[in-house]
Amino acid sequence: MFALEVAGNAPLALQGLWFILIAVLWIGYLVLEGFDYGVAMLIPFLGKTEKEKRVIVNTIGPVWDGNEVWLLTAGGATFAAFPAWYATLFSGLYLPLFLVLVGLIIRGVAFEYRSKHPEAKWRNAFDWMASIGSFVVTLVFGVGFANFILGLPVAAAANNPSLYVVTPSPYFWQLFSWFGLLGGVCLVALFLFHGSLFLALKTKGEIHDRATAFAGKVGLVSIGLGAIFLVSQNLLHPIGPLGWVLLVLAALGLVSAWWFNGKGRDGIAFISTTATVLFVAVGIFATMWPGLGFKGVGDGLVPSPLTAMNASSSELTLTLMTVAACVFVPIVLAYTAWAYTVFRRRLGVENIPDDEPAPALAG
Repeated sequence: MFALEVAGNAPLALQGLWFILIAVLWIGYLVLEGFDYGVAMLIPFLGKTEKEKRVIVNTIGPVWDGNEVWLLTAGGATFAAFPAWYATLFSGLYLPLFLVLVGLIIRGVAFEYRSKHPEAKWRNAFDWMASIGSFVVTLVFGVGFANFILGLPVAAAANNPSLYVVTPSPYFWQLFSWFGLLGGVCLVALFLFHGSLFLALKTKGEIHDRATAFAGKVGLVSIGLGAIFLVSQNLLHPIGPLGWVLLVLAALGLVSAWWFNGKGRDGIAFISTTATVLFVAVGIFATMWPGLGFKGVGDGLVPSPLTAMNASSSELTLTLMTVAACVFVPIVLAYTAWAYTVFRRRLGVENIPDDEPAPALAG
């Protein structure tokens, strides 16, 4: 944890800018990693043969580890721009963050080692590892973001009033309220919908047909759960007309994705779930300003004693970070766009050779 008296002296414009940039990094992560979490969860279910499973794996093979960089960058930006936010959050939530780390390790090992064991039992085991690891990470993130909407209770540390801690610490079982669990289940359903549409967009033949059929079913589940979650969010933590506008836009995205999927418009359907993830994430981060997803100890929405204004780094630090971001963010975005352009073609079982082992996943 960091003493707050050394922070919080930066202009509000810089603090707001870096809060927005961190939100953008998280949105990029949720959009890009969201579909490959969904695809990974579907490997054991939509792939009936070894070739079909290899097709599914190869749709995300060139991009999955690159997508994870958005998470690392978001964490690093939080540490640099708002060190008190980072310290309070990570010290109080180390148990759920440990679950996220375990899930990421399990799915990473599964992807990297699947091609190194030709035996069917090993490949099936790695497929389930990728599916379970992706499910765990998605569920925990959904529960976590739902709790950020409600606000994690923080109080001044007993031994140093300039430091803040999540109360009680560690904060784990308290995360699993009905709203927290609803957030976790909603994100799983949304990523399954998002992932199945990406799979339909990237494949052909029977896998495409199965992905389209599954998207039609899970899309209805996602629409129902999403409506309950978004309405509950606006009732529990209202942010004014903006919250309801984002709710309507997110709902329209889900409905249009389901509609266009049924019409065979894979690209528009995928863009629609991408828009839904964007609108939901914007709504969540809107509720987190300026309290950073915290609240004071007590019942209801008690104002957070830890805010963006007293948790940020110095003006010099934020200024240097802004210059670096202006240089490197366009480069990263250009490279990401190039990578997706190179691997844009659809895959089918006819693209998988009979006499060669599954290729190692490249990032």
